[in-house]
Order: sequence, then C-alpha cells, then structure tokens
Amino acid sequence: MGETEAPKPVAPPNPAPAQPAPEAEKVSTTKAASEASEAPPIEAPPIETPKQGRPLKSLLAWGVTAVVIVALVVAAVVLLLDQRSARERDDRRQAFVDTARQTVLNLTTIHPETAKQDVDRIIAGASGQFLEEFQGREDPFVGVVQDANVTTEGEVIEAGVENGTETSISANVLVAARTMVSSKEQPEPSPRDFRMRVPISDVDGKLSASKVEVVP
Repeated sequence: MGETEAPKPVAPPNPAPAQPAPEAEKVSTTKAASEASEAPPIEAPPIETPKQGRPLKSLLAWGVTAVVIVALVVAAVVLLLDQRSARERDDRRQAFVDTARQTVLNLTTIHPETAKQDVDRIIAGASGQFLEEFQGREDPFVGVVQDANVTTEGEVIEAGVENGTETSISANVLVAARTMVSSKEQPEPSPRDFRMRVPISDVDGKLSASKVEVVP
C-alpha cells in the first residue's frame, strides 16, 4: 500500500476589512454632539422660600385689632364707672335735699294735740347746734303751742344744694317753704314764707340737720 499523505492545514479565512461608517451617520452624530454642547444648561427649579411679607402684615393687623378692642373695653369700663359715680353722687345729693326738706316740714308743721310727738320728730332728725337748741326745752315749747293753740301747716316750695358746699359727708341745702299759721288770737290761717339754709351732715351713717337758719 502506498503512504498516506498527511492532511494539509487549512488556513482560516482572512477577516473582512472593517467598513467605514456611512458619511450620513457621522454627520448626524457630530451634529447631535454639537447641539448638545450648544444647548443651555438645564437649571433646577428654584426652591420657594416662605413669604415673610404676608405673615408679618397679618400679625400687624391682628395687633392693631387687639389694641382697638382693648381700648374699646377700657373706654366702656371707664364710661360705666363714670356713670355709676355720677349716679351715686346724684343719689347722695338727693339724700341731702330730702333730709333738709323733711327737717323744714317738721319745723313748720305743728298741731296742739300732737305737739309732743311733733317736737320729738324734730329732735330725731337733729344734730349738733340744732339738737342743742331743743334739748331740755321740749316741754316749754309744747306748753306754749298748746296754750296758744298754735297750728302750723308747712309746705316746701323748692329745695336744692347750695353751690360749693357739697362733700361726701355734708352739704348746705337752701329750702324755700311756706306755712299756714293759725292761733287762738288769729283763728284764720295766714301764710308765712321762709327761706332757710339747712346744713346736713352724716353722723354715724345717718343724715341729720346740724343747724337751721333763716336767710333773706
């Protein structure tokens, strides 16, 4: 048999040379890169900070409103206090006037049959000098009224506090009065007009007449 020839090595096929990229693709890539470099950078949206103007204005508005409310409340309280003070002052003045009126009525209204009670009523509303004028003289006064059969009917025409004399505990009250007087010698009643100054004082919480004087 003949010698078998060894197989010849097969050489690998040569790789095909790389084909250049198409011209159009190169242009497109270059253009995209150029546009990307020329485009403005994308900025992040600004972070909004809390607006300070509106809260400050609201705070100021509330502050002004609060001040106005407080001022109105204070004004209302002051007004109420003034009204109460004025009312108390008027009530006090009226109490002085009422006491003086009653004192004059007691002095100008006396009857023989009730002379003792009439004098006791005068003394009950008297103090100071006015009280001293009656104390110890009640019986003689009653005797004169009964013996002369004197009857007087008094009437207060007008009364008011004298200007500049009023305090929290005293006041001078001017009283205009008229009394109808009759007696054993003059049975027919005749009018007598008087104008009196009556100082009224607060003695231990009780108003009383400390003096009575006839004025022109």
